[in-house]
Parts: sequence; structure tokens; C-alpha cells
Amino acid sequence: MGKFIGTKDDFETADIVLFGAPYDSTTSFRPGTRFGPSAMRTESFGIETYSMLADRDLEEDANVYDSGDLELPFGAPDRALDMIEERAAEIFDAGKIPFLLGGEHLVTLGAVRAAAKRHPGLVIIHFDAHADLREDYLGVQLSHACVLRRCHDILGDGRIFQFGIRSGTRDERGFMLDGHVTTELFSDSTLPGVVEKIGPETPVYLTIDMDVLDPAEFPGTGTQEAGGFSYPQLVADMRLICSKLNIVALDNVELSPGLDPSGRSTALACKFLREELVSVLG
Repeated sequence: MGKFIGTKDDFETADIVLFGAPYDSTTSFRPGTRFGPSAMRTESFGIETYSMLADRDLEEDANVYDSGDLELPFGAPDRALDMIEERAAEIFDAGKIPFLLGGEHLVTLGAVRAAAKRHPGLVIIHFDAHADLREDYLGVQLSHACVLRRCHDILGDGRIFQFGIRSGTRDERGFMLDGHVTTELFSDSTLPGVVEKIGPETPVYLTIDMDVLDPAEFPGTGTQEAGGFSYPQLVADMRLICSKLNIVALDNVELSPGLDPSGRSTALACKFLREELVSVLG
């Protein structure tokens, strides 16, 4: 398997370490996100390493190591999450920023477990079409539909900030209204205020479910929801967060490349990843 375009061959000198979690065993609708990380590596060679937006080059101005994909056991979410946590912990302990590529959104939980142990006061900024705050899905608590609820179990109230949410259950809405998490439905207008509130010292985990984008722009995802963000909007939000906050770990999840034969979803995911990599340390 190749590496994402512009990444280096040296783990020791890297500032950011990419690793893939090709896992979709709890996907509730259309599967295929397990193929997301490998597709992004292959298709990344269709874009430039240079970002005209950031005026930075991934190869020349950033130091990123791509460590490849974990070999995860399907049908065993507990073990898969343990393996993701172990890999993220290794990266943290080497003084680097873990960047997880999914895979379904459940994979985030493994990396958050590692981040919370090393960064007291961790907060999560979450972009998604779905709240992911269910207590369980069909009786199962380890599901991509429950991942932010499980993260809340770790962090507690007031430390999860959600944007772009436009789908969920009445119980999830009640969980939001009870003040356990801070959620802006449909939009991102409160993001500047949230960024100011969090401040530059607080450790931040940034998780982006790519289905926050409108399916007109990003059809290659398992559970599409109309009324989503545009690509420029998401990039602007990401750049604001990366320029103002202390990002200690991050992930992009829920690309399902086989659901978009045109390839435009994978191409978008690759370009967005490049913009993130040149922005996180910029």
C-alpha cells in the first residue's frame, strides 16, 4: 500500500502521524468505509502537494509520516478500539499528533481514549450530519451511532461541541437540551464564539465526519443527509480552528469510496486532508 502524497518516510522526525482504521463493522446502513483510507492514498496522487489557499506545500512545509493502516478484526469492536487506542498512544508518547483516517465513526473512540489519558481537560469539536449521541443502537453501545455518547462518558458535560448536526432522535435532542453537549443544529454560525471560549491552551480533539457535507458535494458516504455544508465552508471552519486552538489529535471518517463511482468524494476527501495537514501546524 502506498502513502498519502507528500508524506515523509521518517517517523522519528515527523510532527503528525497518519494512521488508518479501515473498520465498518457497526455501520447501520450502507457499508464500505473500510476502504476509505486506502482509496485516499491511491487517489491523493491526483492532487498537488501545494495548497494555494494556505500557500504551503505538504512535502516542503509540513512534516507528516503516514504509518499505514491497522489490521483490525472485523466483528470485534472492543479489540479494534483497543488497537486504535494503542496506536494513538504510541504516537502521543513519541511527542507527535495522531491523525486517524476512518473507517466508520466508531473508530474515533479509540483515539479519544488515548487523548483523554494524556491531555486533562480535553474537549472535542465535532462536525457531522448526525448527533451520534444514542445510548445504544439496537441494543449495542459500541456503534457509530453512539460514538459521541461514549466520548461523553469519558469527558463529561460541557466538553463536546457539535456543528452541522441535522439528524438524530428525540432522545438525542433531549440530551443536547439538557446541557450535556453544546450543539449547533444545521449551521456553524456560533463557531467563532466557541473557539474564543475554548481558547488557545485547551487541548482539542477535532473529529470530522465527512457526511457533514451536503450529499450533492459528497455522495460517497453511507448515510447521506440533505442540507449539509459546502466544501469551502468546511475548509474555512477547519482553518479557523487550526489557527486558533491547540489541536492535539484529529480524524476524518465515513468516506465510503465505492458509493461514489465518479470518484469526486474521494478527490474531495484527499484535498481536504491536504488542507488540514498544512494547517494544523501552520
